[in-house]
Amino acid sequence: MFHASSNDTCITDLPDLETYEVIAAGCGIGKSAATQSMLKLLIQQCKVPLLLDADAINILADNKTWLSFLPSGSILTPHPKEFERLCGKWSNSFERMKMQKDFSIKYNCFVLLKGAYTCITTPLGNYYFNPTGNPGMAKGGSGDALTGVILALLAQGLNQTEACIAGAYIHGLAGDLAAEKFGHRGMLPEDLIDELGNAIKLIESMHVAQVSDKGTSTLNLSTGWIEKKM
Repeated sequence: MFHASSNDTCITDLPDLETYEVIAAGCGIGKSAATQSMLKLLIQQCKVPLLLDADAINILADNKTWLSFLPSGSILTPHPKEFERLCGKWSNSFERMKMQKDFSIKYNCFVLLKGAYTCITTPLGNYYFNPTGNPGMAKGGSGDALTGVILALLAQGLNQTEACIAGAYIHGLAGDLAAEKFGHRGMLPEDLIDELGNAIKLIESMHVAQVSDKGTSTLNLSTGWIEKKM
């Protein structure tokens, strides 16, 4: 379900949140004062799984005291520059990884840091790295597609850890399939989106082992997305 604001220039109002099972916010919303107020209300009132991306993360970076309002188990999906605005600069990748883990623990949230070998951290302090994807995905709109994939998995009943792991893998695999057709320079985000179905079909034909907070899980779409082995 998509909610359009009553304002023609920026998002200023929230819908009835009781009608939603999962919520994502941030893609293309801008940073107007009214939109920032709306986001503050959202994170204060949201009672369902919440995913924040793009300008929602930038707004939080400008209002860091609001981080304490984040609902438990929220998912943030920044690219490196957005993460830097949120947490500050780092001198090497190990320092950045520690900052990411500490942030997830402190705010009881999941952080999916987009990039080569996308890094996912959980409130338990665990790390997960995604092996799929390619440089051709570093274009505006690819991250929006990832938001949609993770949101769809949450809506189908996966928990946050599973949705982040599976979503990043499916999204990256779709990007790899698009790159095979158009190359890294020629592919566009819509080509990635067009390959999501083929990526899922490919995963349905194989088992992709993943490790979650609750044991080893296997991506097996033909039998219900995730099979767990404790």
